[in-house]
Parts: sequence; C-alpha cells; structure tokens
Amino acid sequence: MDDRYRIQTIISFLNTTYGHLSWWDAPFDEVAIGAILTQQTRWENVTLALWQLHAAGLATLSSIDAADPGEIEQCIRCTGFYRVKTSRLRRLAACILDNFGDRMRNKHLVDGRMTEEPIPDQSKDYLEQMSRIDTEELRRTLLMVNGVGEETADSILCYGLFRPVCIIDAYTQRICECAGIRSDQKQLRQLFLEELHHDNALLRSFHGQIVEYGKAYCGKKRCSECMITALNG
Repeated sequence: MDDRYRIQTIISFLNTTYGHLSWWDAPFDEVAIGAILTQQTRWENVTLALWQLHAAGLATLSSIDAADPGEIEQCIRCTGFYRVKTSRLRRLAACILDNFGDRMRNKHLVDGRMTEEPIPDQSKDYLEQMSRIDTEELRRTLLMVNGVGEETADSILCYGLFRPVCIIDAYTQRICECAGIRSDQKQLRQLFLEELHHDNALLRSFHGQIVEYGKAYCGKKRCSECMITALNG
C-alpha cells in the first residue's frame, strides 16, 4: 500500500464522514487576520478575538496598520501571545499594503531628493493587484513577513484568495503519520494537490475536514478509536 493509495483512502473516508464543508467562508482581510490569530490557540479564541476586532473597528488590514498596538492587544488578548501576534498582524498588514495596496509608490529623484508618486494606472485595491500575481510569487512575499510560516501563508492563499493551495498543518501531518504515510511535507502537498485536482473548493473542504477530525480524535487523544490508523498495516 503506497502513500498515494493511503491519501486517496483518507480523502474518501473524510468525505464520507463529513461531506463537503464550506470552511472558512470570510472576507480576505478577516482570513488574513485570522490566519495570524489562530497560531497556537483554539478556534473558539480566534472567533472571540475577531468579534472584538470588529466591535473596535479593527477588522481590516488598513485599520490594523493605522491602529495603536495597545488597541489591537486588548482585542486579541484571548488568543495568547497577544503582543507577538499584534506585531505580526501589523507586519502582515504593512506587507500587503506596501506591496499590493494604495501605498505602492514609484520612487524617483526630484531636485536631488527622493520623492514618491503613485504608479500610473494602478488600482488601489490590493485584492485586484493580488489577483494578477502568480500564486508562488504571492507565497514568497507572504513568507517574507516575520511570523508568517507556510501554514499561515497557505491559509491566506487558499481561503482568502481562493488559490489551489494545500494547507499542511499539524493535524494533517499527524493523521498522515498515523496512516503510515512517509512522504515529507513538500511531497504531501503535491500528492494532495493532485488527488484533489488542484480544485480550491475541494482543498478548502478537505482542510476543514482534517481540522474537524483532528479536533475530535487527535486533540482528544482518541487514538484507539481512530479509523485512519487501520491504514498503517
């Protein structure tokens, strides 16, 4: 039984167990913010933090970029590591606004001084700008942000920009290990992409299924009840 067969079986089992999941359905800014907040915490805490950010008028990247760090910290304290996450949120917001938003500037010398002028014929909407850019280039840009790792970047691309990206998180790796899959993270990503036909809707649903199964079994240490371990034989 090779890794591809085991992966096909996992996909089939999760589809039978959970059906198609529309997970995570939110605007881009909320997805980007949530991808940072979800690091090392439970989703329930992220939901509360997002609600508090909305209530404070801080649920967009531009508002995060302009806000006093203390305001953000108060809203996201429930997610843990709130000072670290505030810094990461601000760096992510700055990265997106600087590279794709209305802060994009064409720098040039005037009278010996560097000035900045808007680039002609460029939309100020960063979503429009990002839609024109290759997925791997976007991924490289996001990964340049201190505090944005592969899982965070891929979550933003998959759920925020609807790109055909497979998110390999801790649950995915644990479930694959329990199933006897020996492929490394890069190989896993490629195998899942192929088996899910590079289809964003399927990739989104699959990651949601993994999270639900992981919470029910891995998170509660119900290993003896896990059907997926039967593949490791």
